[in-house]
Order: sequence, then C-alpha cells, then structure tokens
Amino acid sequence: MSLGSRLKKERERRNWSQIFVAEKIGITNAVLSNYERNYRDPDTETLKKLALLYEVTTDYLLGITDNPATTKEDNEFPIIIKDPELERWHKELPKSDEEDLRKLRKVWEIINGNEDNE
Repeated sequence: MSLGSRLKKERERRNWSQIFVAEKIGITNAVLSNYERNYRDPDTETLKKLALLYEVTTDYLLGITDNPATTKEDNEFPIIIKDPELERWHKELPKSDEEDLRKLRKVWEIINGNEDNE
C-alpha cells in the first residue's frame, strides 16, 4: 500500500475531510489531495504532523511496517504546538549541552516546588 493510500485510509477511517486535516497540520487541502493521490510526497515535518494527527507511526505511513501502533510516549506531546515560541523551545532543547539541561531541570524543579534544600 502506498503512502498516499495510507494517508487517505487513515483520514477516511476517522471520517475527516481533507479540509479538516489540512487545517490541522497547516497545509491546503489541494496539497493534501496531491499527497493522497501520490502526486507529491510530504516533507519530513509534514509527514511527522500527519503521523501524530492520525496516531500512527511514520514507518506505517511509509509502508515500512503494517503495524500502525504508536507507543504511549509518542502520544504524550501535543500533536501540534500552537505557540511558536514553545515550538522553538521544543526544537532547540535536544541541541542543548548537558550543563544547560541540568540548569533547566533545576528551574523546572523550582517551578514545581521540588527544589532541593542544598
């Protein structure tokens, strides 16, 4: 089964229109239609958004596996971050060095009232 067929199958399984899905992931319904008809392939970021929206793996959409299941961890982060500043943080955080991550953890613990009394 092709990428386009799997995209269409997942959308129709949820009884969602192309317009609804396109708006959710920030593309036009014409672009989504091209994906579903295998005229174009989505870029990696769009593919990721589609997988998150449909709650399937990108491997499933790409035909690498026939198992659409995602893990619990895959679904814990919101499908689409609406706040551009939070999205920037989400993308930049993995690039942080270990010391910066420790500092961020300390700040998080203070915010949540779990700071150590050192």
